[in-house]
Amino acid sequence: MYTELAPEFIGTLEGETAKAVIAKCVHCGFCNATCPTYQILGDELDGPRGRIYLMKEMFEGKPVSPITREHLDRCLTCRNCETTCPSGVQYSKLVDVGRRVIERKAPRPATERFQRLVLKELVSRPAVFKAATSVGYSVRGLLPESLKELLPKRPEHSRPLPTRSHSRKVWLLDGCVQPSLTPQTNQAAIRVLDALGIGAEYAAKAGCCGAVTHHLNDLEGAQQQARNNIDAWWPGIADGSVMAIISTASGCGVQLEHYAELLAQDPAYADKAVKISELAVDISVVIQNELAERSAESLPTLSSEVKVAIQEPCTFQHGLKRKGQLGVLLSKFGYTPVPVKDGHLCCGSAGTYSVLQPELSHQLRRNKLADLQVSHPDVIATANVGCHGHLAAKSPIPVRHWIELVDDAFAGTEAAA
Repeated sequence: MYTELAPEFIGTLEGETAKAVIAKCVHCGFCNATCPTYQILGDELDGPRGRIYLMKEMFEGKPVSPITREHLDRCLTCRNCETTCPSGVQYSKLVDVGRRVIERKAPRPATERFQRLVLKELVSRPAVFKAATSVGYSVRGLLPESLKELLPKRPEHSRPLPTRSHSRKVWLLDGCVQPSLTPQTNQAAIRVLDALGIGAEYAAKAGCCGAVTHHLNDLEGAQQQARNNIDAWWPGIADGSVMAIISTASGCGVQLEHYAELLAQDPAYADKAVKISELAVDISVVIQNELAERSAESLPTLSSEVKVAIQEPCTFQHGLKRKGQLGVLLSKFGYTPVPVKDGHLCCGSAGTYSVLQPELSHQLRRNKLADLQVSHPDVIATANVGCHGHLAAKSPIPVRHWIELVDDAFAGTEAAA
């Protein structure tokens, strides 16, 4: 698909990026077949192909309006279309650039700008988010349902964390919302890694990965958050004491892998960002590598059958390209993965999407929960904090991070308890 850039975009990084991505699109429409919003709305402009045309016209200098912005806002950035596309169109890169441009071309009303500013400042600042959620949990029973569902129930008790040291060490990303909403996830990760002979530590000054800030079109803010994390992690990387940077939230994992591209134009951080992206891995990769060195007989297994419906987050299967790996891992610990329907489709969480597009988000959640229960599982396993909270708010059966299930296997307890 040929794009004749408007003069204002010729020679710019935004314009040339858009032109290169659009050029790969052959208008086949395969992407619409797996686009969650197109499946619900049936509007060509609410599918990847239609959105590409809207962005093409924008970069060619044609008039744009809030209607164009609305169609781009409805995109979940799930990247399912990228998995489906036979031409390798990097749609997420295009919509990332397109959204930043349309913010300038068709500015939002003050109320929308304020809402997004509050979301960005609240969610991407761990200390602020912790303070806000602490208040929320203290009055959870009094909150309206719309707010209550944003605060998932947390386990009342937690097993103690290990105290022994290991020669192998990884940095563990704590993130921005996970410590407040699902702290049991990283606690389980620390115990599992310890059982495998790996020490997991937090870098004191590491913070939000930058994904939320980036997806709310604040590129500069996301870049600064990336720099802050690089500074926090670099001492352990420079002296060789850290073997990897691990995330238990697949959304954060995708962002960490993106650091090299995010800071490619920054001479002071470009090389360091490349190294960070090389070392950043989802925890499933580390555990899978460890298990490859061990016999099946050496692994703990459950004493009774526990059927697991696996919800693979979009960031896990389409971003990290780890589709199918959670079932393999959980099977090694005696769990029984069961079939789910339309496992490739988004659950509707998508970062701040559930707040900014509640009607579409809730419809996608209803669909996803129905699809996850077709085989009557005992528990639903996920790999991302946003999906975890979003699904758990309405799920009739337990929703847990898959690393918690592995932790249960090591502890010899029942996963669905």
